[in-house]
Amino acid sequence: MDVREVKERVFLVLVVILSIAAVLPVFHVFLSVIWNGFGVIMEAGPNFLLDVPPAPNAGLGGIAPSLAGTLLLAVLSSLLGIPLSLFAAIFAVEFPDNPLAKMVRVLSKALLEIPSVVVGMLVYAILVVPMGRFSMLAGSLALAIMMIPYVTTYVEQALEGVPFTYREAGFALGLSRPKVVFEIMVGIARRGILTGMLIGFAKVLGETAPLLFTLGRDRYNIPLGPLDYGDSISLLIFDYAQTPYANMHQVAWGAALVLTVMFLIIFLISRKFTEEVFL
Repeated sequence: MDVREVKERVFLVLVVILSIAAVLPVFHVFLSVIWNGFGVIMEAGPNFLLDVPPAPNAGLGGIAPSLAGTLLLAVLSSLLGIPLSLFAAIFAVEFPDNPLAKMVRVLSKALLEIPSVVVGMLVYAILVVPMGRFSMLAGSLALAIMMIPYVTTYVEQALEGVPFTYREAGFALGLSRPKVVFEIMVGIARRGILTGMLIGFAKVLGETAPLLFTLGRDRYNIPLGPLDYGDSISLLIFDYAQTPYANMHQVAWGAALVLTVMFLIIFLISRKFTEEVFL
């Protein structure tokens, strides 16, 4: 065995070891959530998804208001963030030399770097304080701001991946620019666009910091509208993990498993959209 083969094998072993070291913490967290959360959910049964949280040292209870709040927040923030992201990406791709389009690209990238807690404080200042109350609307606005750069980036990449010949063919057929964009470009890139929407949806499901100053932490009532107080699973986990009560720690583990399952479902759906060939 010559020196070159030895170097190649050493390099291969080193890559394998470093790869395992990189993914091991992720598997540790994932298995810890399953190990600790599964027993809690089995002990509580379906009531874990239907009951309100427990009092200190008073059993398990459930996470129904937080679960409902999480889903409502994700829907409201998607209604606010996805249309803005879609049109911003289309504008940036269709008019790449326009100064406003360049600004859109810069701002969408800059939003990726802004700490999420700063977004929560901004919404607190511009919406919560003038309204004089916390609300699902304020939380949804904060999450929509967090969602926009992710969805915009995915939509841009999807649209830029469409061959230019399809655009030319649309214009050659006499179609207007809106029809070329929405009927041809968006139609061809819909897999990537849907994947970006799902990624943005998953992003807001797990956010905590933007909700600290916007939501209100009402864990005993299911929110019925955008002006109600609310709660989220991530916020419940954040708060209960810091308490000295064992039953609240158990609820936090169970809630973490529920949130993990929701992420896995979205991941599987996004994989299906990515791999499936649309006819």
